Amino acid sequence: MNCGVVVFPGSNCDHDCFHILKHVFKLHTEWIWHKGDMDLSRFDLVVLPGGYSYGDYLRPGAIAQFSTVMKEVVRFAESGGRVLGICNGFQVLVEAKLLPGALIQNNTQKFICKTVPVRVENTSTSFTGECADESVLNIPIAHHQGSYFIDPDGLSQLEENRQVLFRYCGPAGEVTDEFNPNGSVGNIAGIINKGGNVMGLMPHPERCADPAWSNLDGQLIFKSIINSLQSGVSA
Repeated sequence: MNCGVVVFPGSNCDHDCFHILKHVFKLHTEWIWHKGDMDLSRFDLVVLPGGYSYGDYLRPGAIAQFSTVMKEVVRFAESGGRVLGICNGFQVLVEAKLLPGALIQNNTQKFICKTVPVRVENTSTSFTGECADESVLNIPIAHHQGSYFIDPDGLSQLEENRQVLFRYCGPAGEVTDEFNPNGSVGNIAGIINKGGNVMGLMPHPERCADPAWSNLDGQLIFKSIINSLQSGVSA
């Protein structure tokens, strides 16, 4: 299994993702430079990591969507390749129209950095197959513009197609405003595209996937992706 981690100017979680894939899960993993005109077809998984691509100028992900590598990422995704966007990577994916909606400023108007519970909404995807239905994962968030927004019609489509994969919740899985850290529509923390091969989420599973830490909830997401690819399950 071949994995690639995209590096933009301003990426700061690229090494975390690389470490989890290469050293924890022992997968062949390579860097993908943002200026590279690289054919990504040899990869099974491409990861867009967290950080501040191009300094988050204009708005997060707005400039990254025009980078050379994103043309290849779009082509890779449209051909069925698995793409995972984490935090800033999620922002890049919505700017590139690989995922619907937008990420706007937190309703607190502040940067939020803490571990939060998220409820798994759909376990029939290649990104969540190792999770239990409506299980609660504790995963760190670290963002200032992580509030997911989509219009009512778009939200209805997401719900109808079961594209919402994670929602912010309480310790027992309560999805209420009280446990919505950033004002996301519908408490949404992560979604998938209609094709089932592109996922974006604001929480950082790579920050809770190393056995050196007590919390390993993030491993379930990586194990889901790996197991689906190694077993040849289509997205």
